[in-house]
Amino acid sequence: MTSIKKFQVTFDCAEPERVARFWCEVLGYVLPPPPKGFDSWEDFDRSLPAERQGSAFACVDPSGVGPRLFFQRVPEGKAVKNRVHLDVRVGTGLVGEERVAALESECARLTALGARRVQLLRADGFDESCLVMQDIEGNEFCLD
Repeated sequence: MTSIKKFQVTFDCAEPERVARFWCEVLGYVLPPPPKGFDSWEDFDRSLPAERQGSAFACVDPSGVGPRLFFQRVPEGKAVKNRVHLDVRVGTGLVGEERVAALESECARLTALGARRVQLLRADGFDESCLVMQDIEGNEFCLD
């Protein structure tokens, strides 16, 4: 049996570079080096046919541990709730009001970057508190 070692998470979006740069800020990710023969991603993008320019962007975990994030332009807008979302783990090991304070602090930072707060889900005796948010194009994610 083969074991999968690496995977990437792909986002459909309208503005790949804008959304990728947002997630770089959220997760501390960086842009990978441009393809061989190009000094920058801008140079690479300008080498593409006009209809392909700006159609994709990516960011990576600088430690090499987390998955690569890939952002691809699609013509349709977001219409329904995501079936898959990211949980950004900012409250790991914290409980009660200490956890809520950590979630709220990160929510304030991300709201300043353009994210939107949706709802704080308080601990219910089974799950700890988490905070539902949307990125700059409306994709749901949780601060957990």
